[in-house]
Amino acid sequence: MIMDEFNEFCDATALNTGAAGTYLLGDVIDLETAGIDLGAGEDLYLVARVATTATSGGSATLNLQLASDAQAAIATDGSATVHVQTDAIAVASLTAGSDVLVTRLPAGTYERYLGILQVTGTAAFTAGAVDVFLTKDINAWKAYENAID
Repeated sequence: MIMDEFNEFCDATALNTGAAGTYLLGDVIDLETAGIDLGAGEDLYLVARVATTATSGGSATLNLQLASDAQAAIATDGSATVHVQTDAIAVASLTAGSDVLVTRLPAGTYERYLGILQVTGTAAFTAGAVDVFLTKDINAWKAYENAID
């Protein structure tokens, strides 16, 4: 599968190891300069996969959110627009190669900048990394995933 660097938020990007809280994770896509029209044409999918098994000194949980904001430094105070999110995922479930999220992007209004927020609950992570990206061809992603597993 061919990956488009402009549609990639995280490429084996380390999870933030700060205390429980919300953090901007990886790169942000500027929807005005990237030329991405999220609401027209083909479906667009968000894929999040664990690249490196997560660890924690406690019982950390991870919630990933696809959020948009008017500013490139997407707000972590709850004011960004959240479009898609996972449930809280226990650290024990965050093993290398596991899919965290594979979903079609919802229709709606997106602000200029699009990014991934990491919401850490309960305890800090001590390690772990994720891949998060957009793709139009979910079937190619599934074939790629099956080939590497």
